[in-house]
Amino acid sequence: MNFLNELLRGIAFVPALVQGIESLFATKGGAEKKDAAMSFLENALGTVDAIAQREIVDPGKFKDGISKIIDGTVECLNASTWAKGGEQASGVGHQTAGVGPQA
Repeated sequence: MNFLNELLRGIAFVPALVQGIESLFATKGGAEKKDAAMSFLENALGTVDAIAQREIVDPGKFKDGISKIIDGTVECLNASTWAKGGEQASGVGHQTAGVGPQA
C-alpha cells in the first residue's frame, strides 16, 4: 500500500485519537496532549520508514501538516455537541486547556 493510502487511513482515526488523549491526559496541559497525539500519529503512520524511503521529503512540513490536522480536529470537536453544554468546556483545543498549541 502506498504512503498516501496509509496517511489517509491514519487521518481517519484522528478524532478518536484526540478523544482518547483527552481522557488519558485530562490533568495535563494542551501542549502535552498535542505532543502525545502527534507522537502517536507519527508512529502509527510509520513516519520514520517513510522518511527513509523518501516518501516524505520534507519532515518539517509533514509534522506541521499533522499538527494542523490535529488542531482542525480539535476545533471541529469543540464546535460540536461533543463539547459539554455546547461550550468549549471539554478542555480540548487551542481555545481551552486541551490539545491545542496555546495551552
